[in-house]
Amino acid sequence: MDAVRTGAPPPAERSRLMSEKWRRRLPLLPALIFVIVLTQLPFLGTLIVSFMDWNSYYPEERGFAGLSNYARVFTDVNARSAVFVTIVLTVSVVLICLVLGLIIALLLDRKFPGRGVVRTMMIAPFLLVPIAAALLWKHALYNPEYGLFNGLLTLFLGDDAPQPDWVGSMPLPALIAAISWQWTPFMMLILLAGLQSRPLDVVEAARIDGASSWQIFIHMTLPHLRPYIELSALLGTIYVVQNFDHVFTITAGATGSANLPYFVYQTFYTAQDYGRASAAGVVTVAGTLVVAMLALRTVFTVFKEEAR
Repeated sequence: MDAVRTGAPPPAERSRLMSEKWRRRLPLLPALIFVIVLTQLPFLGTLIVSFMDWNSYYPEERGFAGLSNYARVFTDVNARSAVFVTIVLTVSVVLICLVLGLIIALLLDRKFPGRGVVRTMMIAPFLLVPIAAALLWKHALYNPEYGLFNGLLTLFLGDDAPQPDWVGSMPLPALIAAISWQWTPFMMLILLAGLQSRPLDVVEAARIDGASSWQIFIHMTLPHLRPYIELSALLGTIYVVQNFDHVFTITAGATGSANLPYFVYQTFYTAQDYGRASAAGVVTVAGTLVVAMLALRTVFTVFKEEAR
């Protein structure tokens, strides 16, 4: 009687619906277990080790350390330097990629002969394996003896042209240039998708009403691209914060270019301090999760606006 009054299905029907839901979810269970085993269990182990005093050089001192590893991470000079490098690297790369990606997307949004070929060539850097891209920049471009940059200086300025050591004299700009080169196509793709989703009839109406190209760009194109710019920035931030391949390959963390992932690597493999390395890793993951949550909110915003 209560079920009829409230409109709820009878108990037998509820049981059948519940069984049906679980029957549909059952094929996903192996994948869920696989993901948990590969991601959550290692993170749980890292979290436990981060509260331990565990250095393989001093095995007799192993034990519970409380929050001391986290305190050492936040007070260590090298850790603070790694945090600073990570912030500078991330902000610089994301801003450069956004500006270059927007310019390239605006150019590729126009119709011209060979546009498909140009698009494919522009995407190519993003398709490279990160370690291969880092090796390309280190040896083919930055090498002071046979690199392309110094070769161009010699070609245009003669035999007395300066031959700078690009990586040794300016490690952070060298990293920023290499990472930006690989991630600009990613930003460009997202922004190009945003440009091509513009309502062209509204743009054409504004043009007929006398709006200039600059006014259309400022008042119509940029507001339309705002969620795409946010999405590009957040996804790029997630990647650059975790970047290890370029730092390890190009500079090996030398002359103040070590970021947080490289600091974790050094602490773990060189200092053999598993507790402090785990604490630094947990801090890095926590920061990345905050950025990832913002990215997901932006993705959902984009999907909602696309569905209108």
